[in-house]
Amino acid sequence: MNREVPGRHDRRMTKTTKKRREWLAPAGLLVLSAVPVAAGAFRLTQLTGGAAVTAENARFFASPIPVALHIVGATLYCVLGAFQFVPGFRRRRSGWHRAAGRLLIPCGLIAALSGLWMTLFYPRPPGDGDLLAAFRLLFGTAMVACILLGLAAIRRRDITRHRAWMIRGYAIGQGAGTQAVTQLPLILLAGAPIETTRALLLAAAWVINLAVAEWIIRRPRTRVRS
Repeated sequence: MNREVPGRHDRRMTKTTKKRREWLAPAGLLVLSAVPVAAGAFRLTQLTGGAAVTAENARFFASPIPVALHIVGATLYCVLGAFQFVPGFRRRRSGWHRAAGRLLIPCGLIAALSGLWMTLFYPRPPGDGDLLAAFRLLFGTAMVACILLGLAAIRRRDITRHRAWMIRGYAIGQGAGTQAVTQLPLILLAGAPIETTRALLLAAAWVINLAVAEWIIRRPRTRVRS
């Protein structure tokens, strides 16, 4: 009769638990992406479905290509990028990781560059002032720089720096999801924030994401066996 070696069952349970925990990060990132992805899908539906032109959406109908590129690029970047945060999955599917990376880089650059274009050339809606425009230009440019630095690092086979720069770029790209969180409490309690307050809340989301990114980059890494 086969007998279970003492401790083997516990090791199996620990391994299974670790694998499940690995998926908590991408699951959280997908939840964080849900609001901007849904908003982007709604905007594309408006543009392609012949919705009525209003003062709020007139700038998109006047020049739809930048916003369409931004929505598609940011959606793919945030959703597909979430799965890059599963260490075991990356190890077991290294080919997938590289293929996804080749798609994520252009998607991230398209999202960032189209966002910069819209900031510079779209008419500003009510509530978007100079301070918010400056923040968008700052963090959009930083996102482009992070992605390009990450690309340069992997071409040198510098995995550590590649990982760090790509995490920073992804953190900035996920700003819209965190911005929904930073604004929601104030909106529920006091209504829509004034121009300066809104700009600071949106900037706070990018800062929060970058702070979390730095924690991920700098924390001691424990090796989990597949």
